[in-house]
Amino acid sequence: MIDLTTSYLGLSLKNPLVASASPLSKQLDSARQLEDSGVSAIVMYSLFEEQIIQDSFKLDRDLDRGPYSSAEAFRYFPDYGMYSVGPESYLEHLRRVKEAVSIPVIGSLNGVSSGGWVEYAQKIEQAGADALELNLYDLATDVTLTSAELEEQHIRLVQDVSKEIKIPLAVKISPFYTALPNFASRLVEAGASGLVLFNRFYQPDFDLELLEVVPNLVLSNSHELRLPLRWIAILYGRVKTDFALTSGVHSAEDLIKSVMAGASVSMTASALLKNGVGRAREILDGMVAWMEEREYESVEQMKGSMSQQAVAEPGLFERANYMKVLSSYY
Repeated sequence: MIDLTTSYLGLSLKNPLVASASPLSKQLDSARQLEDSGVSAIVMYSLFEEQIIQDSFKLDRDLDRGPYSSAEAFRYFPDYGMYSVGPESYLEHLRRVKEAVSIPVIGSLNGVSSGGWVEYAQKIEQAGADALELNLYDLATDVTLTSAELEEQHIRLVQDVSKEIKIPLAVKISPFYTALPNFASRLVEAGASGLVLFNRFYQPDFDLELLEVVPNLVLSNSHELRLPLRWIAILYGRVKTDFALTSGVHSAEDLIKSVMAGASVSMTASALLKNGVGRAREILDGMVAWMEEREYESVEQMKGSMSQQAVAEPGLFERANYMKVLSSYY
């Protein structure tokens, strides 16, 4: 009997496949379908720092109507589409999802600056979340801001959030840090129980008819697995924390590679949005078949077996890979 169980953020999970933050968690029916399909946990769609600030701004405006109030100011906040649900509605929906499923539910906060909104980490805990994922989705455009200053802001935020909660905290980051291993280590020291590699930066496009900048959503594919795969393999065993791999998990092979790199769990959304939530069962069944054929007994046995510290040629994760790739073309 193959043992698929794994531990992530102190949570005992039945397998390493987790549904990452997506619209699939917005409806109770689809949350139940995710559980039925075999995923071991659900990450809720994100509550954004901007939504909380906007909600607070609206309350202040309503309480302070008068000759000095400005109706125009409220328009400066962008329209968040499906994410325009207010903070209190988010918390209530999280409670309902938690009641609807028996697998762990992980809340999600998306923000980059310390402030009053951080108290919502505690509210997410009170709503029943088993853990919290903090998504540091930040695009640095200020030419006067140094990388050291940016990292320090993010470290302070993780410290502030971790102080608010007793449940485990995972931090989801981008690959765009100058010295990623050092930053990862500092995040763990600041209070992160796990790291999620990596969030995806959605690039805007130009509409040449309207001459406008427009959002452009492109779902991931398996090729995107290689970036988080490489970094988890490098960090595994060096940074003492749990790793979650996200971006590019579409098949059993992707899931297996993630575990072998050192990930405790792999998170998927695009594969489920493209193929339906039943795709999760196909991925898990494929993993079991692969393990049986090669006589693996457990996920724990596989974990980290192809990390940089475990492979015969560790240099292939660094510059040696670059040189070999270039020389292999001809």
